[in-house]
Amino acid sequence: MKKLVIVGAGFAGLRLARHLKNQALEIWLIDKNNYHQFQPLFYQVATSGLEPSAISFPLRKVFQKQKNIFIRCAEVSLIDTGAQHIHTSIGNLAYDYLVIATGAGTNFFGNAPIESNAMPMKSVSEALYLRNTILQNLEQALVVPEPQKAALLNVVVVGGGPTGVEVSGALAEMKKHILPKDYPELDFSKMNITLVEAAARTLAAMSEESSAASKRYLEKLGVTVLTNTQVTNYEGHVVHLSNGAQLATRNVIWAAGVKGNWLAGLPETAQARGNRIAVNRFNQVNGFTNVFAIGDIAYMSTPKYANAHPQVATVANEQADVLAKNLKRLLNGETIQQEFEYSNKGSMATVGRHLAVVDLPFLKFRGLLAWLFWMFLHLMLILGVKNKILVFINWMWKYFTFDQSLRLIIKPYHKKKI
Repeated sequence: MKKLVIVGAGFAGLRLARHLKNQALEIWLIDKNNYHQFQPLFYQVATSGLEPSAISFPLRKVFQKQKNIFIRCAEVSLIDTGAQHIHTSIGNLAYDYLVIATGAGTNFFGNAPIESNAMPMKSVSEALYLRNTILQNLEQALVVPEPQKAALLNVVVVGGGPTGVEVSGALAEMKKHILPKDYPELDFSKMNITLVEAAARTLAAMSEESSAASKRYLEKLGVTVLTNTQVTNYEGHVVHLSNGAQLATRNVIWAAGVKGNWLAGLPETAQARGNRIAVNRFNQVNGFTNVFAIGDIAYMSTPKYANAHPQVATVANEQADVLAKNLKRLLNGETIQQEFEYSNKGSMATVGRHLAVVDLPFLKFRGLLAWLFWMFLHLMLILGVKNKILVFINWMWKYFTFDQSLRLIIKPYHKKKI
């Protein structure tokens, strides 16, 4: 029986494994976590809107009844394409077919001080760390002298894409409805939430109408939006901007860019812009017939997308669908035939209560209807009936009470040495 190794259990890797679960194929799914993470809602974990378990789903539960799928929690350190095996933290693993679906991580653009001090949000654990930091800084603000309070209260969000816009809006709603009740001793009129975007507008990948609406919604919630502005330095206390301004803050959320999670061992000829892996229209890595890359890590140039596809979940899912069909053909002794072309179904972002924007290929709308559409679609995409119910209950509780009860500072446990 042929052996397929899938590295990464994000949207692309998980969907591919589910498509092939009943095939005459030995499938090994490798991920450093034992769960699948629903990335679009990380910001709600970071802002105390959802608990981590509501947007995470155990991989072993997904494949409980599948005898040909093996799951291992490990980190891959090297791909040996000559010997056809991968080096992992739990040993080497041979393959006949290899699919790389390692996704993308945070891109700090080579700025070491920012990387050391700003908070990314590309995993559940990072979202939890962000939540802990913001809440701990609020606790600290209660006991420090007045001149030190501003830096502990202020939040700077870097990056005006969907993640940056959504987390800024969520924090602004917390500032308005929740934090004054939790911390009556603090003056939240002095808390500034600033969104910094290097481009000329927020949500630059969406229509101009939606972009303008998102900026208008953010400002309505009290967020200061700075466009055509870059963060040049941040060493933990003061953000330095390209316009010469300086912002005192201990809370910098970095949502400004992504880069592919590259794996050592692949030839340099396979490396494309953004640290991604260059693939052909069948998602085969350049120079190989049995090594594939799908999802955010894959860089495919097509007539419609000369500079590669956007790094979003819908692209990852569609690439997994097409690759599954082609792998089935290979297993049957046939040649792969179906080329990939992305069918753009639209994009969306939410800013706050009744405030969202949706761009569909045939329609653009904003406001309450867009907000309801955004919630419904994300609820349907979450794995597991229990998770859907948990998310729905949390959303409804927050909607009717203007509150969320997950403002917990959960610190990592350190065992005392005796």
